[in-house]
Amino acid sequence: MTTSPGRTKLGYAHYVLFPNDGRRHEIIDGEHVVNPAPSPRHQAVSGKLFVQLYQQVEVAGHGQVFFSPIDVELSPHDIVQPDLVVVLNEHREIIIPTRIKGTPDLVVEVLSDSTRELDQVRKKSAYQRAGVPEYWIVDPQEHHVQQFLLHAGEYRLAGTHRERLQAGSLPAVQIDLQPLWEAAR
Repeated sequence: MTTSPGRTKLGYAHYVLFPNDGRRHEIIDGEHVVNPAPSPRHQAVSGKLFVQLYQQVEVAGHGQVFFSPIDVELSPHDIVQPDLVVVLNEHREIIIPTRIKGTPDLVVEVLSDSTRELDQVRKKSAYQRAGVPEYWIVDPQEHHVQQFLLHAGEYRLAGTHRERLQAGSLPAVQIDLQPLWEAAR
């Protein structure tokens, strides 16, 4: 299902009607986008990153870390399910009982064959439009993480990391990337 020019863009009222069929349903710029569930390799990489973020953000008392599936309503026509989401304490009001409604502090996408272009282009654009301060694209095949920081409303590549990653918008978060690459094998 996609919208065509001139049709009403889809929103959260449409989103809640999508089937719970094990696939990832999202709305990007008012259009319904569907992808298969993540692979075990994808989930292993995501899990290793979650553990480090959880220790350094949640256990340290700075905020909350969420893993997919979690609904994030960035705007009336952008409802996504990032692989990982961080919301710092000063923005915790965006965490409501049914979803995250607003702009998280960090969004992470782990690339897979079926989501590579979506994560690198359309979702990156949606995160930029919503003002997400930091966006990481994890590439398990190439063993690197692209770190984007928002400057004057546009993402700038802050670095392509293979060994360690220092967060730009989170307090004292430093990620050891080696466990991710070991999980990607």
